[in-house]
Amino acid sequence: MSSQTVKCLIIGSGPAGYTAAIYASRAALSPVLIEGMQPGGQLTTTTLIENFPGFAKGIDANTLMEEMRRQAVGLGTDLRRGAVTGADLSKRPFRITVDGKEEILAETLIIATGATAKYLGLPSEQRFRGMGVSACATCDGFFYRGKDVAVVGGGDTACEEASYLAQLCRKVYMIVRRNELRASKAMQQRVMSTANIEILWECRTEEILGDDSGVTGVRLVRNDGTRFEKPIDGFFLAIGHHPNSDLFKEWVETDANGYILTDGKSSRTCVEGVFAAGDVQDPSYRQAVAAAGSGCRAALDAERFIHSNC
Repeated sequence: MSSQTVKCLIIGSGPAGYTAAIYASRAALSPVLIEGMQPGGQLTTTTLIENFPGFAKGIDANTLMEEMRRQAVGLGTDLRRGAVTGADLSKRPFRITVDGKEEILAETLIIATGATAKYLGLPSEQRFRGMGVSACATCDGFFYRGKDVAVVGGGDTACEEASYLAQLCRKVYMIVRRNELRASKAMQQRVMSTANIEILWECRTEEILGDDSGVTGVRLVRNDGTRFEKPIDGFFLAIGHHPNSDLFKEWVETDANGYILTDGKSSRTCVEGVFAAGDVQDPSYRQAVAAAGSGCRAALDAERFIHSNC
């Protein structure tokens, strides 16, 4: 197995990874970035972004990520396509295996592998992703002003998403499998007191309906077997995210849901020389601009670590 040693290795190619690469390149760390199998990360599954600073008319998500990528390359980042298949963080330099055949030894490591939204597993979800199906109300709710939408889930996240959408949309349906919400009492009260939120109790989604223009409705099944349809324009999933941290859990500390724990406002993990940025360590915000900011912090932390220890 071939191997090489690098000062700074970045895993992940979303806003956090590319921003870390930009800062690490400017700090003369000669970073290598492993892009994974989806360059641009989860953001590339959406369309127009209107809440990233600097673009008064918004910007296409794929265009934004491509510009970040070009900026990183232009500053000297060594970008490599491939999937990380193994990791040994027991000592420095850290050993990272790519595609099961290439080994990279890293003096510092920035984990920016993101988090994956949980989906229901319906074929129609994939068909209408970016065409009415979304896993981020804050990202995409703006496009459904004055329209009817549905939110799947009964926890705090679902209640937060529904409350946010209720400020923009004409009607918000919450699709809840049980006969009660799992959310905190405060969140339940907020939902119950919002006039344009209607909870569809003891229901599950059988199919998302639509045509070439996007989502037009949803077919639901009650626990008693009754089927019915609701006309909607947007379908939002709020059943959780899975942080892409499994490969590193043997060494870094995570919370109960798998998000990598960092030290205070820094990006430092419990392993000296290993840093985490973006959604893999952020269970709260999950926004592109927040991820980019944490990527900046990770690169600065890595630079300081190298100057102090290498």
